[in-house]
Order: sequence, then C-alpha cells, then structure tokens
Amino acid sequence: NISCVFRIGKESISLLERCNMTDRISDCYYPFYAGVACHVEPFQLSADKLVQAFSSGLSNGNPNVGMYCLMQANYIYTFCGKNLRLLLVEIDYYLHLLKSYKNEVAKNYFLSTRETVSMLIDKGQETCIEAKASYGDMDNPLNKHREMFFFHEAIRCFWLGYTERFKRFSVKCLDMFGDLPQFNTYQIKFYHGLHLIETQKKKKSKETVRLAIAGMRDAASTSERNFTNKLELLEAELYSFEKKSDQAIASYDAAIASACNSGFTHEQGLACEKAGFHCKKEKDRGRALIYFKQARECYEEWGSSMKVDFIQKELELLNI
Repeated sequence: NISCVFRIGKESISLLERCNMTDRISDCYYPFYAGVACHVEPFQLSADKLVQAFSSGLSNGNPNVGMYCLMQANYIYTFCGKNLRLLLVEIDYYLHLLKSYKNEVAKNYFLSTRETVSMLIDKGQETCIEAKASYGDMDNPLNKHREMFFFHEAIRCFWLGYTERFKRFSVKCLDMFGDLPQFNTYQIKFYHGLHLIETQKKKKSKETVRLAIAGMRDAASTSERNFTNKLELLEAELYSFEKKSDQAIASYDAAIASACNSGFTHEQGLACEKAGFHCKKEKDRGRALIYFKQARECYEEWGSSMKVDFIQKELELLNI
C-alpha cells in the first residue's frame, strides 16, 4: 500500500529533519524520494529533495550516495517538464564534477539521460557530445544496464515518432518492470497506452488500453497532481478513437488544464498536439489551429526544437 508506506516514510523523514541529522539525509532521502514519495507528492518536489540530498552527501563525506540521489533527480526532471536546455547544462556540469569523484556507474546514467535530453531538444544534431553511455551486451539478462537502455530508447522513440521502435522497446520495458509501482513503469504504461490507441486494430488492443487507463486511474487516486493529466489524455484519445467527439474535446481540455496545473509543460504540449490532430481529423480547421499553436508554445517553453519544428509543419499544412 503506497499511501501507508508513504505516511510511515514521511514521519521518519520529518523526525530526521527535526533532529537535524544532516549526515543521514542522503542515505534516507534516496529510498524515500526516489522510490516512494514520487508516487504521492509532486514529481518536482521529489527531484528537488534528491538534489538537496546530493548537496548533503558531498558535505558529509558521502559523495557516492549523493551522486545516486542526483542521478535519480535528473531522471525525474527529464520527465516532469523541466526546460530541456537548462537540464542539459546541469547534466554537463555534473559530468564535469564526476571527473573528480570517478563514479563510473553514475557517469553512465548521466550520459544516458543526457543523450535522451539531447534527442528531445534537436535529435542530437547540435547538442550531442562524443562521450556515450556504455550499456554492454543487451542480450545478457544479467546485464544491469538493460532496464536503463530499454527505458531511454522507448522514451526517445515515443517523442521522435518512431512507432515500431517504440513498440519494441516499450514491450521490453513492460516485460521487465511488470506491475512494480515505480516511476519508470507509470511513464511507459502512459506512453504505451497512447501508442495502442493510435495504432489499435484488434479487440485485444482495446482491452489493453482499458487496462492502461485503469492503472492510471489507480495512480491518480494516490497522486492527482502527477497522474490526472495522463489519465485524462488517455481517456480523450479513446473517446476520439470511438468517434465521441464532444467527450474527446472535454477530456483533451481537462488534460491540458491538469498538465498546466502540474507544471508538466511537455505533457501539456502533448495534449494540445493530440487535440489538434483530433480536430484535424474532424475537419475542424479553426480549432485545430488553436490547439497546434498552444502545443508549439508549450514545446518552445520545454526547449524542444524538434517538437516545435514538427508542430510548425502541421500549422503550415493547415494554413495552405
């Protein structure tokens, strides 16, 4: 029970802070904010607390645990709408810092996250660097980097629109993650659900979509701020597929508002984009233009030139 575990963990963290046990912050913050709190409290808060734990770890002679906290913080920041270009600058700073601490595991994770951020900005055209993450043999089930590799590949493929590659890697992720209530699982289930709705042709796919929506509804019951927009967007896409236009528009607007309230600029843009394509399909050119323009603004704020260019092409087609 996540709520129960969160309550116990929160009380323990509060006791730690009241007793000013700063030397234990990094050790205790990592399992709580990386593994529990992010399912209840806002993603951004968990990431901020993990950065605080990193600083505490450096101050108290525990840099390795501090680096793992920072690694998870950047992981969360990447998927909660933080400006990608600012995030890239921060990651490069931390990679420079790692030259002094020589933590190869952390370095590998930062390089993997950096590559994802670079791809989301401009497909790596101007923001890539020579150094790359080393994953090893992906066919070896004992390879500890497999989960990281499959997850980042799935995320990149989803946003880049590589449908078949996303399907391949998302299925691998779901097979590895199972039903574990972890950050990665929810992200992949959300994107996989959107993918299934967009491509579904079989009755079996529709049932899988409904299971994805049910899972997101359970997650939203624990943390409305983190998951309500995702639930509403999945529902909107399903309504659109079922040709229930009025319900679809209402759910798209709800998803846009929820993402905005949660600070998920990228998912606000995604909801606007999906709404734009729905209206385009319904031959509602005027409303499609409005949604696509909103999507472009969100993606500009997110710092993704790649997505801005994609939306701009849709706007140009509608203006012909």
